[in-house]
Order: sequence, then C-alpha cells, then structure tokens
Amino acid sequence: MFSLDVLLLLVVASPLAAAVVTAALGPRLLRQRSHLPALLAVALSLAAAVGLAWQWAKQLPALPAQEHHAGQATAEHTQEGKHDAAGDHYLGREHVLLLWRWAAVQGAWGTAPFVVDVALRVDTLTCLMLLVVNLVGLLVVIYSVGYMHDDPGYWRYFSYVALFVFSMNMLVSVSNFLLLYVFWEAVGLCSYLLIGFWYQRPAAADAGKKAFLVNRVGDFGFALGVFLLWSALGTLNFHDTVLADGQVAPGVLGQHWLSMPVPYGGAWGSRTAVVVACLLLFVGACGKSAQFPLHVWLPDAMEGPTPVSALIHAATMVTAGVYLVVRAAPMFLVSQSAHLVVAAIGGLTALMAAFIALTQTDLKRVLAYSTVSQLGYMFLALGTASFAGLVAGMFHLFTHAFFKALLFLGAGSVMHAMGGVIDMNRFGGLRRRLPLTYWTFLLGALALAGVAPLAGFWSKDAVLAAVHARALENPLGEGYLYLTLYYVGLIAALMTAFYTFRAVFLTFHGEERIPEEAHGHAHEGPWWMTVPLVLLAVGAAGAGLLGGVVTPWLQHTPSLAFAARLTGTGHHGFHWDVAALSTAMALGGMALAAWFYLAQRELVRSLAETFRAAMLYQLSYGKLFLDEIYTVMVVIPLRVLGWVLFILDQFLIDGLVNLVGHLVRALGGLFRPLQTGLVQFYALAMLLGLLVLLASLLRWPLG
Repeated sequence: MFSLDVLLLLVVASPLAAAVVTAALGPRLLRQRSHLPALLAVALSLAAAVGLAWQWAKQLPALPAQEHHAGQATAEHTQEGKHDAAGDHYLGREHVLLLWRWAAVQGAWGTAPFVVDVALRVDTLTCLMLLVVNLVGLLVVIYSVGYMHDDPGYWRYFSYVALFVFSMNMLVSVSNFLLLYVFWEAVGLCSYLLIGFWYQRPAAADAGKKAFLVNRVGDFGFALGVFLLWSALGTLNFHDTVLADGQVAPGVLGQHWLSMPVPYGGAWGSRTAVVVACLLLFVGACGKSAQFPLHVWLPDAMEGPTPVSALIHAATMVTAGVYLVVRAAPMFLVSQSAHLVVAAIGGLTALMAAFIALTQTDLKRVLAYSTVSQLGYMFLALGTASFAGLVAGMFHLFTHAFFKALLFLGAGSVMHAMGGVIDMNRFGGLRRRLPLTYWTFLLGALALAGVAPLAGFWSKDAVLAAVHARALENPLGEGYLYLTLYYVGLIAALMTAFYTFRAVFLTFHGEERIPEEAHGHAHEGPWWMTVPLVLLAVGAAGAGLLGGVVTPWLQHTPSLAFAARLTGTGHHGFHWDVAALSTAMALGGMALAAWFYLAQRELVRSLAETFRAAMLYQLSYGKLFLDEIYTVMVVIPLRVLGWVLFILDQFLIDGLVNLVGHLVRALGGLFRPLQTGLVQFYALAMLLGLLVLLASLLRWPLG
C-alpha cells in the first residue's frame, strides 16, 4: 500500500511526464499513438487519486453528533501538518507534504522574512477535486482519441491536454497562495494553447487571445490580493507551520488563526484588510470562472476542439474560481461585504447567461452559456456565507462536471457526424441516426434541467435551499437580497429547462435534416467516443445520490470545518418546498419548449417577432451586446491610445534622437573635406599651420 505522499506525487507528476514525453517523441516516434502517454498517465493519476481519497477517508475521525458553534477551540499540531481537534470544536484535518524551499529572504525594516515552500496539501476538498479533475480528464482523453484521430496536430493536442491536467492537479493540491497563483497562470496558458489549437483559423486564434487577455484582467486582481495577504499577514501559506522550537507559525487559513475568538483579531488588524483581500481574490475567480463582467471569453472558447470545451467547462479551468472561494472560506465568512458581492454576482450571472442562451443557434454556444449560468449558481451558494451554502456550491460543481461533460461530448458527437456543422438551424431529427448520442444527451439535459432523481436535481435544489434558508435568517436586513436572489435562481431554473430542451428538440426531433458537409455519412462515432458518453451518463444519473456522503466528508476540510463551527452545519434534510417549486419551474420550462418546438413551430416565429419589437430578442441573440460595449469602451480607446503613443514615439521621441544624429553627421560633414588621403595635402596643411603659429607668436609674443 502506497503512502499518502507517494500517491499525491503520482497524481500530480504523471500528467507532467506524459506532456514532456509526448512533446519530445510525438512528432517523430509516437505520431498517431501520441495519445498513449496521456491516456496511461491520466489513468494512473485517477487510480492514485482514488487510492489517496480512500486512505485519507480511513484516517478521518467520526464527527461529533452535535452542531459546531463559534468560540475558542483547541487544536493539536503535529509535524506532519495534521490537526486533530478536542471537544466539540472540530477544525478539520490536513496533511502537508513539503518538497523543497523555493525562496527564503530575510526581512528588512521590521518585516517578516519572505519564505515560500513548494508544498502539497491533502484534505477532503483536495481529494474531491482530484477525483473530479482526473475522472473527467480521463474520459475526455479517451473521447479525444476518436475525435482527433485525423488531425495533423495529434501529438501536440495530447501534449497540451496532459499539461492542462497536470496544471489543474497542482492548482488544487498546492499549499500556499503563491503556488496557487503560479498554477492559476499555468492553467490559463494551457487554455490559450487549447482554445487556439487550430491557430490557422482566425476565429480560433482570436478566441485564444481573448481568453488569455480577459483572464489577465482577473489575474491582476488575484495578484494584488496575494500581495495584500503577504503585507497583512507576513505569510502566504494556507496551513499553520510547526517551527523547530515547537511553536506554531499561523498560516493564512491555518488552525491557529481560526481558533482566535475574534475573527477580525490577530494579524489582520482591521476588517478592511479582510474585505479588500477577499474582493481582489474574487476578481481572479470571476476571470477564471467566467462571472459577470469577465464572462465574455468563455462562449468564444468553443472555437477549440469540442473535447477541450468539455475539459474546460466541466471539471478544470472554470471550476478553479469556485475552488478558490471555498478554500478561502474563512476570510469570506468573516467579511459580510465580500460574501454579499459573491452572491449578487453569482445570481446576476446565472440569470444573464440563461437569458442569452434562450436564442443561440450554435449548440456548443448554448452549452457554453449554460456553463456560465451554472457557475453563477455555484457562486450564489458560496455567497450565502454558510456551511450549507459552501457545501451546496461544491456539490453542484461535482454533479455539474458529469452532466456538462456529457452534454459537450454529445455535442461533439453531433458535430462529428454533421461534418463539423454545429448550427442547429442546419440539422434536425438526428435521434434515428445517432440513437446512443440522443439518449445520453437527453439524460444530460434532464440532469441540467434539474429533473428528479438525476444529479442536477439534488445539487441545484441544495443551492436554492441554502439561499432560501439564508433569506429567512434575517428577513428585515440582508434577507431581502437573498430572497430576491432566490427568486432569480428559480427564474433561471425555468430558463435553463427551456433552452436545454429547445436544443434537444431542434437537434434530435422533427424532420430529419442533414447538412451537405456530412456527405451522407452521418453516424455514431467510434467506441472511443461512445464509451465516455455512456460512463458520463451513469454519473449524470447517479452522482446526485452521493450528496449524503459528500456533505459530511467535506466537513473535515479545515476551511469548511471553520464554516461549520462559525455558522453551524444547518439542517441537511430534504427541502420539499424548495424542491417542489424548482421542479415545477423545470417542468414548466420543458413543457414550454415542447409546445413551441414540437407542436406549435409557427408560434415560435410570431413570438420571436413580438420579442424583436420589444428588443428582447436582439438583446438575447446579441449577448446583451457586451462584446460591442467592450469594443467601444475598452478596445477602441486602447487602440487610439496605442496609435497616439506610436505617433509620439515615431515623430517626437525618435525625431529628437534622430535630430541629434543628424546634427552630429552635419558637423562631421564640415570637416570631412579635410580628409583627402593625399600626403602632399597633409604636408601643405602642416606647413600652413606652422606659418600661422609663427605669425601669431610674432604678433603676440609670449613674454
């Protein structure tokens, strides 16, 4: 049996080795077998992640039966970094593996020394994220073997995918904010490479650049947040560190700080530092997880290969922001302003993206806006500042990974059969040509819509129940905001069911229409593509039943244990009232879609004209014209500024430099005729000079 340290190293190192091997050997030796290193490495990572979760689960203590309350807690620290609690104040458990010391700089002028360790961390949150990332990653790799088999960049694709999985594994495993930022950027780099994989296409190259640049905006906020954490706390470690003398150096999220009786006490010094740090970190989360107003890159990411869309949207890059907020939960919980911003942005994004998805005709773009909307649900739950909300957000991330990966890979199967066409106006009635794709896609659509007893039903209702419970806690204060957000979530649920089944009916029902690009060969893909669909369909159907396991398991994570101590674990029973209302919304959206697109197609046209008259259709189809607004307010001013600076550089700065050069050249030109190269001329010049000198001496004697 491998130790925790060995298993953790296997999880993170295997994809990196595959990326290096594929990049080195793929162009000449592996070629069409370039998938083998990535396939074997990600499979090994998944097996190691399963073993890691199993071993970690066996080491976890049984939780006390009673709820946890805020107050003074005692924690016992060990050299391995584990934290065992005494009494009712359980603060979770973690294991930190120190690999090496990256930087150690002595402090100056009274500041703390700057010490950064390359360290990995095991807790229940890490285990859950590693399972999701590597499971979906493995299925995407398998699917890609069939989807990308004829692509000339075959080896390059699998090298990028392996590097992506490595970066994401490291992102959820590192144990300090600086390393988190490093692999936050590494994931961004991999997304740029994969979204712009077909760089010969201008649209793909532009989409890659757009994703990279928009994320730089969010990452700038993240970097500022890291600077603030260092200046406020003198450390960037998540965990407490046991020093050589046995004393405990508190980490940013460590148990020593969490055990303080006053949340705003200790090294923070003031509430402002907490609020500002949280908001800056959330700016980074908005970029990675495509929240308003930094969501505009994600729909354009569809220009990359479809398996890339499944990888980015389901389990990796876009979930990084959710992971960050959950990991930093102690800071958000004690910062009322920060968690209100998280909830408001999440609710707004969920509603906005659902509204845009209503009229899109590109199947992958519908799913892209669906991802943005579902991420909004996750942040809405996290913004409740309660243990129930944090767990609901993570649970929705878990279930969403299965049904959204299923839907994207199903869309890829449709695109593969249609010769690359993905416009729903150009095909239809495909359920007879693609029966397996149809039934698995339908299952994923039902899960996304929140139909019982599929995965999305349990997790989305958990989100809405957490928001509803938060609204009832303080009905005369901030409860008004949460009650509004609860109804926003219900309306978004109605829209989600409608646009999801609109896509199902337009793609698989009605009269069969095959575009000419399919060349009459529309059929299911190879088994490499169909097996992942079946496995993901099983996950979309049954993952929601694991809620009773995920909730108590996550409570062992130190940050979530602190949430349980501060806010109480809450009531985790089934909320019949919330479930009934959200189910009614889902069924209503499905019924409307069936009426419009199966029974009354003419009604769709008349309603579209009505909505056009009210400008609602144009707003939805035009994506609220946010790209155009950014073009006018950001892109064009920056281009104008660039041209102004270019002109100043060319004509003012370069002009002054060139003027100095011309003056020197002109001065040299005055004396150039004296340099003839004739010895006789030089002798004559010397004689004339001597005569001038003698004449001057006679005229003005020295004495």
